[in-house]
Amino acid sequence: MIPKTLRRGMCLTPLLALLSGCSKLVVMNPSGDIAKQQAELIIISVVLMLLIIVPVFVLIIWFARKYRASNTEAAYEPDWDHSTKLELVIWGAPLLIVIVLGLVTWISTHKLDPYRPLDRLAEGRPIPSSAKPLVVEAVAMDWKWLFIYPEQGIATVNELVVPVDVPLRFKVSATSVMNAFYVPELAGMVYGMPGMEITLNAVQNRPVQSVGFSSNYSGAGYSDMRFSYVGVPTGDFDAWVQKIKTGGEAKLDRANYLTLEKPSIKEPVHRYAAVDEDLYHRILNRCVADGDVCQDKMMNDDAKKARDMRLARYAPQQAAATRLAQAGGEVCTTPNDPVKKK
Repeated sequence: MIPKTLRRGMCLTPLLALLSGCSKLVVMNPSGDIAKQQAELIIISVVLMLLIIVPVFVLIIWFARKYRASNTEAAYEPDWDHSTKLELVIWGAPLLIVIVLGLVTWISTHKLDPYRPLDRLAEGRPIPSSAKPLVVEAVAMDWKWLFIYPEQGIATVNELVVPVDVPLRFKVSATSVMNAFYVPELAGMVYGMPGMEITLNAVQNRPVQSVGFSSNYSGAGYSDMRFSYVGVPTGDFDAWVQKIKTGGEAKLDRANYLTLEKPSIKEPVHRYAAVDEDLYHRILNRCVADGDVCQDKMMNDDAKKARDMRLARYAPQQAAATRLAQAGGEVCTTPNDPVKKK
């Protein structure tokens, strides 16, 4: 007869299979160099922490067995209260691990900074001097993703295609609320906020078909805010761009964008054969609609007004000092000193 505890465990087996999710852990086995370095960082951190966790659990079992009530051979020392060697181990080991973790964190924080330009395509493969990053402008909308390829002059919705072994530079923003751009195969997530631009540098090292998604709750359609992510050889990427230019939808101009901007859930893939050159600039500065003033222009105008006000405030003093200098006088050094003529 099967024991009751074992029967309960067997009942949980299908649940564990469901919780296991995909056949492979993409986060720990990505195809992009930046994501791969981040996975290695996770492994290093876990191993360092296990250096404390594993001995602690082993000692718990060892102490429970050695000092059990039935073990009459265990030493009984009711007056024991201190051990210098034990104190050194208890405090020294965690301190060393914290120091190592701090060092690893400091190095990786700077090395994997999303704003930092890439210095390699993969381990042992430096970036050629002639390589130019492919710029992709990613915009988080309600509840879909818009990708603009400014150099290629095309745009897509809920589809991101990138060439393999080409440096990628994403410029991420949003239209309404804060969101997060995350492609597990490629790199860690970065936030996108309205009126702000976040840069992410990454590279895709092998062909892949995967998904990207929003990893920050943004409303009713958040769970369906996913997009197709495809890494292809450079030749296939060029062919894909040409196919969109010849057979894509109408130009994504300001009018079409305002229609697309309206909230929608499970938006199908769109491919636009052309796109307004200044569309992303207007999205970023929140001035797509007619009559809206762009934020950058507003800030420049405010700065100019502040500068003019400062000049107007000090203009009388400057004019008086100029007239005094032209008259050949000297500025008083004390309030009661008269103006002296040279």
